[in-house]
Amino acid sequence: MSRLPDFFIVGHPKCGTSAMCQMLRRDPQIYFNLKEPGFFVPELRAGAAGGKRPGTLAEYLALYADARPDQLAGDATPWYLASANAAADIAELQPEARVIAILREPASFLRSLHAQQVQDHVETEIDLRKALLLEDARREGRHIPPGCTRPHELLYSDYVRYVEQLQRFHAVFPPEQILVLIYDEFRSDNEGTMRRVLRFLGADDTVPIEVFDANPTVRVRSPRLYQLVRSLSFGHGPLARAAGSTIKALSSRRLRHRALAAQRRLQWGRPEPPDRELMLELRRRFKDEVLAVSEYLDRDLLALWGYEDIG
Repeated sequence: MSRLPDFFIVGHPKCGTSAMCQMLRRDPQIYFNLKEPGFFVPELRAGAAGGKRPGTLAEYLALYADARPDQLAGDATPWYLASANAAADIAELQPEARVIAILREPASFLRSLHAQQVQDHVETEIDLRKALLLEDARREGRHIPPGCTRPHELLYSDYVRYVEQLQRFHAVFPPEQILVLIYDEFRSDNEGTMRRVLRFLGADDTVPIEVFDANPTVRVRSPRLYQLVRSLSFGHGPLARAAGSTIKALSSRRLRHRALAAQRRLQWGRPEPPDRELMLELRRRFKDEVLAVSEYLDRDLLALWGYEDIG
């Protein structure tokens, strides 16, 4: 039989999944191949750059063919938690799998997720409040950014359906095979959380752990530069093609890499302080969900996330 993944880090994005994957990858007990294979979210297969993601079950299982018998093989795809079908499809393939989910306080989560979508050129609206107001139109297929192959990823409020998402996994896996972590606790105690993860996976939790911070949130420094870079990156017109061909013809690969690094420094900067008014609006909007997931997990997330005094 083909080798199957032993565990899945299912999400959410911007909740520490990349850092967890990097720390586990450094452990010889663990085997990862492709970052975010996304096999159980079909839209990810279609949008994979360069065709690197597996498109068939045989291609997916081939990712784990080199895992040693004494290693635990993992799939870390942070979009699985939000997917309507991934839980059932994972359970059908690997009913013995261990599943790890990470939840984050909704307002800070959506702020960070939106910034990442902008950085990845998925989102063109760099103002979070305006992006949230576009959700209804985007559900109807309007105001979708050019080149966006997965419009549902721009429906930010859908990510904060924590109870519904967890229920999909609990419906197909026994509770002892699911570990739900809280982002704040992972951030405050990387090492302790990782040892807990290793114990959950049945691995040796006494090994040295190298703390790793991955995928930090950034902001757009220059909206004009952002729009220019995006239009050149995703444009399909003659101007975009001509610019790309000219740059490639007149520069070496090394020079292009240096130019790209310089462009990133000009384009991206440290995130600005959050809009307090908007954060308060979001916390009011999602308080009922925080209460529901608190009851579902038997955890006082209202207190942990500071929702007790939110009206």
